[in-house]
Amino acid sequence: MRTTKTPDVVIRRLATYLRLLEEREYYLGQYISSSELGELAGVTPAQVRKDLDMFGEFGKQGVGYPVRHLKRQLIHILKVDKPSNITIVGVGELGSAFARYLTRNPSGRRGEGADAFRVAALFDVDPIKVGQCVGGLRVDHLDDLEARVKEMDIKIALLTVPAPVAQEVLDRVVKTGIKLFVNFAPVRLKAPDDVRVNHADVSLELHQLGYYL
Repeated sequence: MRTTKTPDVVIRRLATYLRLLEEREYYLGQYISSSELGELAGVTPAQVRKDLDMFGEFGKQGVGYPVRHLKRQLIHILKVDKPSNITIVGVGELGSAFARYLTRNPSGRRGEGADAFRVAALFDVDPIKVGQCVGGLRVDHLDDLEARVKEMDIKIALLTVPAPVAQEVLDRVVKTGIKLFVNFAPVRLKAPDDVRVNHADVSLELHQLGYYL
């Protein structure tokens, strides 16, 4: 689901710029040039300028971009200036690890807007897992999903379920009204046109790295 016509690759780079500014804010001066930001992000200075120019004029020619102002603008553009509740569906080893990490370190970020994404609920169908506490949250049964989504106003779901059931789980969660997903199962999922699924395939990344061994 796209809220603008901005290419996905641009949004990904903007998120990268924000992460870099957050990580290095205290080591940077008041300004950062497109050359400096591009070098950190692994893109050309021209690409940095082109990406940012799509959303306004944030810098001064010959001076660069005010670091704190640019960071605030990126937070606003990426809509991480206010908290959104997320859920993790599938509380196996991977889901549990994410739950513990994200409840300790919301968004995996620091500084202003660092609590943009909050884990509000965990779900599973395994009777051994349901009722347990992971990362300070009780694991609910997937049957309670619809009620909890409405109660907690959950906007995003992380799917950390086995590949054979991933499509079935996605279809079920979509019916609750959630339209934004990150899928960690090693399978491509089909979704309605108004639903966005980002695939995070660790095994694919490892296979790509294998070429360089």
